[in-house]
Formats: sequence, C-alpha cells, structure tokens
Amino acid sequence: MGSGWRVRWQLDGFRPDNRAEGGRGLARNPFHFSEGFGNPDSERETRQRVLIRADQGLPEWSVGGSFQVVRIVQLATELWDADSVKEQEQLIGRRRDGRWLDGTPADERPDFATDPKGRMTPLDSHVRLAAPNRRRPPPIVRRSYSYDRGNGDTGLIFSCFQRDLRTGFEAVQKRLEHEAMAKYLLTTGGGYFFVPPTSPDWLEKIASK
Repeated sequence: MGSGWRVRWQLDGFRPDNRAEGGRGLARNPFHFSEGFGNPDSERETRQRVLIRADQGLPEWSVGGSFQVVRIVQLATELWDADSVKEQEQLIGRRRDGRWLDGTPADERPDFATDPKGRMTPLDSHVRLAAPNRRRPPPIVRRSYSYDRGNGDTGLIFSCFQRDLRTGFEAVQKRLEHEAMAKYLLTTGGGYFFVPPTSPDWLEKIASK
C-alpha cells in the first residue's frame, strides 16, 4: 500500500472449494452451489468486459481502469436448507455441480429460447434473469467470497468489475428484482468504486485462484 493510503473498511471472506476449471475460478457459496461459470475463460475477453476504453467519453486518466461494485448479501441459510435440493436447483436454474437444468454441460451456454415457457429452467430463476441470453453474457467479471460473522450472519461478499456500470451490474440487478430467490437474500451494505489503472498484471490478480 502506497504512502498516505489507509484501510477504511474491510470484511474477511473465504472461498470454499476454490478451484479453476476451464480457465474460470470457481468456488462454492453458502447455498452449496458452485459459482463463477459466467466469467470469461480468457484474458482477452476479461479485458473487454472490465477495462475502460478511450472511446467511452470518460476522463483520460480513467482509461485502463475499471468500475467495481461490492455488495454484502446476508443469506437465509436455514430457510434455504429447509428446501429440497430440487427446489433449490429450480430457484438457481442450475444443478449444484453447475450443470444446466436442460442437460447442457456446466461449461457450455444453453439456449433459453428453446424453453420459452420455462418448463426446464424457470423464467424467474436466478441464472435466467441474470443472463437471459447466455450467448451474450452480461459484461461483468465477478469475484465473490463467503463470510461468516457468527450469530447466524452468513452470506456473500459479492464483487464485480466492469467498464460500464449501466450495461454491467445495474442491468443485471434490474432484471433480478423479480427473481424467486429474493426472499432468501438481504443486502446489508456495499458501494460503487473506481479502480485506477495499476500494474499490467492486476487483471490476473483478481481472476486468479
């Protein structure tokens, strides 16, 4: 940390079952599901989603930086665990191991257009609302951590990076207003941040294990 910098806030997190598969960093969240499949599997696509470009009309000093969103989401794990695994999978829209409900492998992208009424993947499931067109995933790169403060306060430190907040996090969040999983989630904090351009390898640091 450079001279004059100081930590103003922090929350310890951890990544259960942290691993890399197909170029993506995956982990298991407190709801027992693997997440991270929506991230790009190449550095080139990661840069396209994350880094601010010179043609965006933003100040020159911001080019090469990124917008970060952090949200602290408390999870109702006891309520969640009272549901069957099948019910949980319907709410998420994936199997616990990452496979899609229509049988598509975890590392491939299903075509929701072939299931317009949501018979296989419910229309209000988390993954379907978050990215209704899996061929054109949201332009964000996420990196979440679990937390446990005791006294039943467990959840996710959700963090994502993007070059445009409107088409990135905000567009996804707008769609998720109507997700069936909402009753299990309570956002208790967070904010928007700007990450200035730093060393050439900073992208590797946020995407690495």
